Amino acid sequence: MHCFESGDTLIYADNAATTKISDNALKQMLPFLQKQYGNPSSQYSLGVKAKRAIEEARQRVSMALGALPSEIIFTSGGSESNSWVLSSVTNGHVITSSIEHHSVLNACHALEHKGIEVTYLPVDSKGRVSLDRLKEAIRSETKLVSIMLANNEIGTIQPIAKIGEYLHERNILFHTDAVQAVGHIPVHVKQLSVDFLTASSHKFNGAKGTGILYKRNGVLLPPLIFGGAQEEGTRAGTENVAGIVAAGYAINESVANMTAMADKLLVMIQKTISGIRSKIPNFIVNGDENNRLPGIVNIVFDGVAGDSLMHLLDLKGICVSTSSACVSGKDQPSHVLMALGLTEQQAKSAIRISYGRYNNLDEVETIVANICHAYDKIIAAKQY
Repeated sequence: MHCFESGDTLIYADNAATTKISDNALKQMLPFLQKQYGNPSSQYSLGVKAKRAIEEARQRVSMALGALPSEIIFTSGGSESNSWVLSSVTNGHVITSSIEHHSVLNACHALEHKGIEVTYLPVDSKGRVSLDRLKEAIRSETKLVSIMLANNEIGTIQPIAKIGEYLHERNILFHTDAVQAVGHIPVHVKQLSVDFLTASSHKFNGAKGTGILYKRNGVLLPPLIFGGAQEEGTRAGTENVAGIVAAGYAINESVANMTAMADKLLVMIQKTISGIRSKIPNFIVNGDENNRLPGIVNIVFDGVAGDSLMHLLDLKGICVSTSSACVSGKDQPSHVLMALGLTEQQAKSAIRISYGRYNNLDEVETIVANICHAYDKIIAAKQY
């Protein structure tokens, strides 16, 4: 197996899996790992400084999302936040989509084991949920609807505001997994009409291990973790102060640079698609090309295994993925791509390229050239 040396030039194009922490976020969090390491529940000055830093981060996050500080809860990540919201349902009926992250889908499966009915809405060939299909699925006993804001594999953005408005009028709780969206497209919880929204710091150049849960004031959510009175009694356990501080600064940076970054990423995606198409005309771009996250493109190279392409690119120091990082390594097709109507072979022939803040156009050219070379190499080997 190739072992990539630290001195080699690495091109990282898997930002949908995780992002490099920004220099400023790292700088701001380090004191809370080294000098200002007090427990925020302690009453002396070292602890008070830590507590104040958490509240300042909560203020930054709430402003970025259009929420109140009292509506922001810090968690360990998107999976915990999603699991928390879903597990709060104790009876009735839940609606979600067939392309949700596994933290939502597996939480729904757990609900089914408890006797709670779950409806999994299909999506069209672009990965979009139909509002009409959602309306048809609603029952008198429907307690919660959970639809992701933007998909992590294909980038398709869902009509969350329209869904939220409809559900709000019927007093049905609405949760959106916005892990892949926050920091990359405008996200305003009031405009989306959501009761719960989840995000994760490491998706917008913060630190791993820090999640965000927006809970609209007035909505009840039983604690998932029991213990002390942290997070106003909603989530026990000593807070990840350094990670929370990084999240506050990282989300501010991402929101401030969002428009310029989106423009840059869209150009990079367009050049990637046109560059590959000039050499390999017969490929499929998955998802909604006109309504998706700016930095993600998912491509099917029919007849060429996606994992073979990925490994050949890895030999050249280029990081892309074949599916969500949460299921990579398993020999099974992406449930997202299968939901679009792709065959199993097509789903296994896909790679996802996801650009971020630290990518540039020179890297795009290198990626395109190496994808085309790897594709030709695999085709030639099959024909030999």
